[in-house]
Amino acid sequence: MKKKYFLSAFTLLLMLACKETKGQKDMVTSKEDVINALKIIPIEHATTVLEWNGITIYIDPVGGEKAFENQKQPDLILITDIHGDHFSLETLQELNTGKAKIMAPQAVADKIPEEFTPQIDVLNNGDSKERYGITVEAIPMYNLRTEALKFHAKGRGNGYVLTIGGQRIYFSGDTEDIPEMRALQNIDKAFICMNLPYTMTEASAADAVLEFKPKEVYPYHYRGRPNVSDVIKFKEIVNKGDAAIKVVQLDWYPNDDF
Repeated sequence: MKKKYFLSAFTLLLMLACKETKGQKDMVTSKEDVINALKIIPIEHATTVLEWNGITIYIDPVGGEKAFENQKQPDLILITDIHGDHFSLETLQELNTGKAKIMAPQAVADKIPEEFTPQIDVLNNGDSKERYGITVEAIPMYNLRTEALKFHAKGRGNGYVLTIGGQRIYFSGDTEDIPEMRALQNIDKAFICMNLPYTMTEASAADAVLEFKPKEVYPYHYRGRPNVSDVIKFKEIVNKGDAAIKVVQLDWYPNDDF
């Protein structure tokens, strides 16, 4: 009889211990879990959708309502610059953005009608703001080459670093391999532009990446005029310099062959 009671008590304790261990495991979220929970959806060129922890983020939404017909409504919208491949007032007006906060530099905010004013957080270079548990830092983006200075003046537009659940995600916007990019630290994912004549070459982009060493780099915004940048070449340069940096190629041009 004592043996029977002992076995029953032991079994009950074992079940409780297993349940407690499972509960503790469910509550623990590692950085790897958080990174894996981030969903990255390329729309086209610079336009991106991020989903994390029930929050949906639009980066540079252009293309009208049709470009986002299968996407969730945005909670947060980040706009980098005034050019049409980054800022589209028509798209903002067509989308259901009523619940969204819009972060943009002053040059972009000046082009958005007053109806959006309550939604806008103006961030200029060096500013930061937290929304929905996500910290957004505005990073400079500008040209260095003399012949390209007319495209992106220093101080007008923003790149962004988003801190999401302990990971840091960088979107370059339109820029060359500027000192502020090279000085970035602890970047988990970096979205890097490369298209002439507007931004930089594959070699310049790769050289900057090799200096600030993100864990992963995503070449995006690589359609130029008239040529498309060689993202395979970019990957080869990066991995020759540092094989530990993972180059991730997504389909940023679903309607084109490149």
